Amino acid sequence: MPDGPRSGCPINAAIEVVGDRWSLLVLRDVMFGDRRHFRQLQSQSEEGIASNILADRLRTLVEAGLLTRDSAGRGQRATYSLTEAAIQLVPVLAQLASWGLRHRPTTPELRVRAELLEAGGPPLWEEFMAELRERHLGIPRPNADGPTATERLAAAYAEAVARG
Repeated sequence: MPDGPRSGCPINAAIEVVGDRWSLLVLRDVMFGDRRHFRQLQSQSEEGIASNILADRLRTLVEAGLLTRDSAGRGQRATYSLTEAAIQLVPVLAQLASWGLRHRPTTPELRVRAELLEAGGPPLWEEFMAELRERHLGIPRPNADGPTATERLAAAYAEAVARG
């Protein structure tokens, strides 16, 4: 968006960055799946993203300031990291997932994390965001007792798959 958004509307400005079919799914996979390399994002995509589409979306998300890409040397895999702006999308994705739970068909394995995020609400979202800041931005998170948000989400998913 070198010329800026089509209008000054904040909803339009956000949709111009993440409103296509794939951008939020790429961010979801980096956030919740810790998929930080091109091949991981492509091969582990539940939706089967094509390599040319993935390359385009990664470039767009970097240009929009939602991801950073390290400068990998020749023959090395580039690592993508979330920016603070992307991390602040966690509540948006949690709310979008809640809407999907209520209004769209889903599978038990793929809905369980959305159910946990919905039940945990803002405190869980904040805890997860702190973990993402630590992993992607190097900002230490406050010490917390018990399993992390990431561990709880992974355990819920693994349990749903085992039941499945």
